[in-house]
Amino acid sequence: MTVATQRRMSLEEYLTYDDGTDTRYELVDGVLVAMGTESTINTRIAVFLIMAFARLGLAADRVGIKQKIQVDSDYVSARDPDLMIHSEASSAAIEGRKEACLYRYEPNPLIVIEVVSPGNEESDNYQRDYVQKRSEYAARGIGECWLLDPVRQVVLVLRLVGDLYEETGFVGSQAIVSPAFPGLNLMAAQVLAAGA
Repeated sequence: MTVATQRRMSLEEYLTYDDGTDTRYELVDGVLVAMGTESTINTRIAVFLIMAFARLGLAADRVGIKQKIQVDSDYVSARDPDLMIHSEASSAAIEGRKEACLYRYEPNPLIVIEVVSPGNEESDNYQRDYVQKRSEYAARGIGECWLLDPVRQVVLVLRLVGDLYEETGFVGSQAIVSPAFPGLNLMAAQVLAAGA
């Protein structure tokens, strides 16, 4: 994880920050942190899921890509998930915004989807994707979170029960069970291979 700048920024400064590159950043404790480039499989998985949700009849304004979500955390102020499936209320809240960020006080999306970056359990990537984001999204009250791990070949669906997530793992030809979308009809391997 590369720190772009040591100068602390406000959330508002972060949301309007543009360094003229395509680099994705998250605001970690007031400091910009570069998220690195997306691998081809990560972007293919995101596009495949967008198409799968469209086949379910989900309108384009309910799918959020390159949209941020403010969280309360010791680590970060705003996350940039790979994909959000909006509720009607969160879609309405973010509509027309230049900054494309759901603020802490606004309605939650139905699902936040993260395509996990490679790394062992001690790596920054693993800690961010499997530990920090999971805790932050639960604290915000997001009812469902998916962690898609192409390296470990598993799809984890996290369902909020109380203030913690209960995890269900799906591998191979197992159908992914989504509490928010019971008619989804996708297998774990199909998603992790982006439909190939």
